[in-house]
Amino acid sequence: MNNAQQTARVGLFFLLGLALVWVTFETLSDGKLFKDRGYTVVAGFDDLRQLKIGDEVRMAGVKIGSVEKTRLAGRRAEAVLRIDPDVQIAGDASATIVMSGLIGSNYIGIDLGTRGTAPLQPGAEIHTSVTPDINAIMTQLGNLGSKFDSALGTLGDSLKGKDGQPGLFQKLDTLVGENGSKITATMTNLQEVTAKLNKGEGTMGKLINDPKLHDDLLATVDEIKSAATQAKTFVADAQTIIDQVKSGKGPLGTLVFDETTANNLKATVKNVRDVSDKLARGEGTLGKLINDDSLYLSAQGTLKKADRALDGLDDTGPINALGTVAKSLF
Repeated sequence: MNNAQQTARVGLFFLLGLALVWVTFETLSDGKLFKDRGYTVVAGFDDLRQLKIGDEVRMAGVKIGSVEKTRLAGRRAEAVLRIDPDVQIAGDASATIVMSGLIGSNYIGIDLGTRGTAPLQPGAEIHTSVTPDINAIMTQLGNLGSKFDSALGTLGDSLKGKDGQPGLFQKLDTLVGENGSKITATMTNLQEVTAKLNKGEGTMGKLINDPKLHDDLLATVDEIKSAATQAKTFVADAQTIIDQVKSGKGPLGTLVFDETTANNLKATVKNVRDVSDKLARGEGTLGKLINDDSLYLSAQGTLKKADRALDGLDDTGPINALGTVAKSLF
């Protein structure tokens, strides 16, 4: 092999090595070795949940960047996110740590936020929210399984007994054995009662088997419903009357709320009271007629005179009779 061939081979291997190094850097840098690396935002969490450098950042399921750095900042953990330069994140967008599968890696999921909201500036902090951790959920499920197993154990001990104490089934067996005769008598009584019901004996039996009683019961229920309807109507009418009185409508409403009518009624009552007082005191013609005995005695004497005059009449004619009566009276 001459020197020219050897030199060519060495140059070829060198070029292949350079190409391999280029491909490696392009792969590790996500094809952005010589491109604009975009900008960073900071996401703070109580726990990063195994999130590591290089994990993806997705918005609406589309990759828009990656985790550049993870660090502790006081009482919380922070992830520095490298975002593509052509992607803008809304100022009210929220970031969460999402599991890509039960055994897969985590990634940062960012929602779209509100349309028209000002975008985050480079180096700004994005809002974060906490999603249920699969590990915590599995731990809680394990604790729930332990509690369920303990409950089943307690139920088993209650059923079969423990430490020489009889279980539930044993207690039921003892109870049935000690009260077998009573249970038998009770069953017999139940059979007799059901037999009477089937035969239509007794009030309940007649109610079940006699269609007339059933129809009467339905009629009674209908009457009760009708009475209830009438009561509702009466209450509604009474409420209408009350409303009219409150609003000053109708004679009663006018009497209650019209001041002029009320004053007239008071004046009328006062006048009636004055008249009754005068009558009681014997004032006026009617008062004297009611309270003065002399008028009664005079009228009685006049009637007696008229009676005597009529007895003394004869056939002298109407004119003589009228004169006689007038003379007798006066």
